[in-house]
Amino acid sequence: MPIRSASFKKRLSDNGRALHRAMASRVATAGADKAPSELETALAEERQLLKEQRAERRAQALKPGPTALDKLVRTHRPTAKDKPKVSADAQAAKETKKPKATKTRAEKQAEKSAALDAARKPKKPAK
Repeated sequence: MPIRSASFKKRLSDNGRALHRAMASRVATAGADKAPSELETALAEERQLLKEQRAERRAQALKPGPTALDKLVRTHRPTAKDKPKVSADAQAAKETKKPKATKTRAEKQAEKSAALDAARKPKKPAK
């Protein structure tokens, strides 16, 4: 998994603090002329590695990235499939469906008013 470039600053800072503490501890206890401890050398190696990785990331960022045209060309577009050929006889034999006749606004209004008139008329009582 790639390391996020934004995390290099914090990791370098934390490593620098830890390295400084280790160096200060060594100088305070044994003196400046004593060899660095294993922890101190490990922190220094890790710091150097982090700096190299950061430099690689910065160099990568300076390289030109993909353009919009490259992205457009790379996108997947499905290819059209060949449709089976239909003979003229089969096409002529099919009956074309006619669309349903739709009512016009005037017809709908007339139907609605007829229904309202029918509802208003008094009903004959059943005998």
